[in-house]
Amino acid sequence: MEEWDAYTSDGRRTGQTLFRGRKIPGGLFHMVCEVLLRHSDGSYLCMKRDERKPIHPGSWEITAGGSALKGEDALQCAGRELLEETGLSCPELHLISRTVWPENRCIFFSYWGVYDGPKDAVILQEGETSDYRWISPEEFRRFVTNGEMIKNQRRRYAPYLETALKG
Repeated sequence: MEEWDAYTSDGRRTGQTLFRGRKIPGGLFHMVCEVLLRHSDGSYLCMKRDERKPIHPGSWEITAGGSALKGEDALQCAGRELLEETGLSCPELHLISRTVWPENRCIFFSYWGVYDGPKDAVILQEGETSDYRWISPEEFRRFVTNGEMIKNQRRRYAPYLETALKG
């Protein structure tokens, strides 16, 4: 069973352990990290969520991410999730936002990074992702502005998107 560290809403570890699938007690949160990946040629990685996912099944999204495992910090989690879901790694990740979602008992750390390797090196993670595509900056703008982007991701990535959509 996956174990997570418990956090207060201001991001302090409590020393308590949470378990995936069990209710998170009131006042506690778990950490979730996500990464938006841009290729050095300017395109963005877009991943299709597996149809078996309980939330947004089959939706296209522009991030790879998930819950931090017990003992991980945000950067470790983001790097691990990126590698697990895409098979890609990024030498440098940049924090965009830290967002507390009381309704989900999550603290989201949203990152972006630039990948400079072969685009066909993506490896899909069974049960998580079922397809991928690299989209041009123009397609990225349409994806973000036409309502195709998952609404909560759009909210968390707003600081990045404001700048990216101007270019």
